[in-house]
Amino acid sequence: MVDELHEECGVIGIWGLPRAAQAATMGLHAMQHRGQESAGIAVSDGKDVRHLRAMGLVIRLTEQLASQDEAFPGEFAIGHVRYSTAGGSLLLNAQPILIRHKRGALAIAHNGNLINARQMRKQMEELGHIFQSTSDTETILHLIARHPGDDLDEAVRHSLAQVKGSYCVTLLAKDRMYAGRDPMGIRPLCLGKLDKAWVVASESCAFDLLGATYVREIEPGELLVIDAKGPRSLRIAESEKKAHCIFEFVYFSRPDSLIFGHSCDKIRRRLGKQLALESPADADVVIAVPDSSNTAALGYAQRSGLRFEIGLLRNHYVGRTFIDPTQSGRETKVKLKFNPIPGVLKGRRVVLVDDSIVRGTTLRALCRMVRDAGATEIHLRISSPPVRHPCFYGMDFPTEAELLASNMSVEEMRKYLGVESLGYLSIEGMVAAAHELEGQFCTGCFSGEYPDEELNKPRTQLQLGV
Repeated sequence: MVDELHEECGVIGIWGLPRAAQAATMGLHAMQHRGQESAGIAVSDGKDVRHLRAMGLVIRLTEQLASQDEAFPGEFAIGHVRYSTAGGSLLLNAQPILIRHKRGALAIAHNGNLINARQMRKQMEELGHIFQSTSDTETILHLIARHPGDDLDEAVRHSLAQVKGSYCVTLLAKDRMYAGRDPMGIRPLCLGKLDKAWVVASESCAFDLLGATYVREIEPGELLVIDAKGPRSLRIAESEKKAHCIFEFVYFSRPDSLIFGHSCDKIRRRLGKQLALESPADADVVIAVPDSSNTAALGYAQRSGLRFEIGLLRNHYVGRTFIDPTQSGRETKVKLKFNPIPGVLKGRRVVLVDDSIVRGTTLRALCRMVRDAGATEIHLRISSPPVRHPCFYGMDFPTEAELLASNMSVEEMRKYLGVESLGYLSIEGMVAAAHELEGQFCTGCFSGEYPDEELNKPRTQLQLGV
C-alpha cells in the first residue's frame, strides 16, 4: 500500500538517429519520475525489431544495454518506464511489448489506462486469443494483429479507435514508427526534432537531455506516422470534449517540461499563488514537502509575502514510501526519506505546502517530524482540491474507502494530521491557474465527474481495464 500518487508510465520514440537505443534510454532517464518499476526499449535496424526490458530503474536497463550493445543496432527506437496500475509488477508486463504477426514485428509502449480492456480481453479469450501478460496494453496488439488486410497504418489507426480511456502510445515496426493519443488528450505527448531525427516523448524534459527542440503536441485523436518519407498525420477519432489530466500540472510532470503545450513550472507557481489567496495563514515561513511541491510553495510565498525557506531535505536514494503495519515502521521510512532543518523550523510558525493528500499516513508522520524539529505552529496548505475519487485514466489512486478526504471532513483531517490549520485549493482556483487551456481538464479525482460518461454510472456497472 502506497501513500503517494504515481503516474502509470512514460514513453519515448526516436526516429532516424544513430545509436537510437542509447538515445531512447537517455530520454527515459529524464522521465524516471513517471515510472520506477520497470524500463524497456525496442529497436529497429530497418530489418527487424528487438527489445530489451528490465525491472527497476532505468539504470538497470542501461547496464543490460551496455553489456549487449552490439545486439541492438539501429536508428529507430521506442522506450518505456512503468508503474503498474493495470497489470502487476512483473517482467512479463514490462514494456515495450513485442509481437510478430502477419505484417511483421511490432512493439508498443503505452501510457494510460483502457477502461474497456477487461471486456475486450474477455471477448478475445472466448475467441481463442492467448495473452502473454496481464497488461491492458496487450489488448491493442491483439486488435492490430487480427485486423484484416496488409495495411499496417490502417490496422493501427482502426485498433486505437476501438479502445476507450486514456492512451499515449508509441509503436515501432521495422520500417516505421507511430505516436498516437486518445481523442480527449488526457495524457501528454509531444513531438521534437533533433537535426534530421524526430523524437516523441511524454514530457519535453526528455528533449532537453537529448538536445532536441520542441516542435508541438501530438494532437488529441492524432496518429503520427514517421517513416523514410518523414512524418504524416492520420486521425484516429474525433471528440468534441478535451479532458487533459490536470494532475500533470499539480504533481506528476517535471516543472521544466512543457505539458499540453504550456509551462508546468509557470502553472504550478500559479497554483501556489491562488492557494495563498484562497487560504492565507498568519505564519513566519513557507516550506515545501520536497520535491514536487517546491514550485507551488514558491508561488505561495511570493503571493503571501512570507519568506520561503528550505525546511525539509529529501533523500533521493530512497524509493517509494510503503506503509508498514506498525506506526514505528512507517515513521522510520519517513525519516529515511525526509530530514528537517531545525534552524529553519525552531520557534517558527510554518506554512507547509504539499500537492495532495492520499491516505495521509506519511504526511501525518511528516507533520510530527516538523513539530519535533521545533515548529510552534503548522499550517498545512494543499495546492489541489481534496482527492475524493479514484482515477481510471492511468494513475494508481486508491479507492474511495482508502482516500482520507473521502472519509473525513477538512476539520477531521486537520485533527488527524495534527496541524493548527488545513487549507485546500478549490477546483475553480485550480482550473483558473491553467486558464490558457480554457478549462479543458479532467477533474474526476476531485469532483467525481469523469469525461467518459460510462464512468459516471454506478461503479458496479463498470467493466474497467485489468
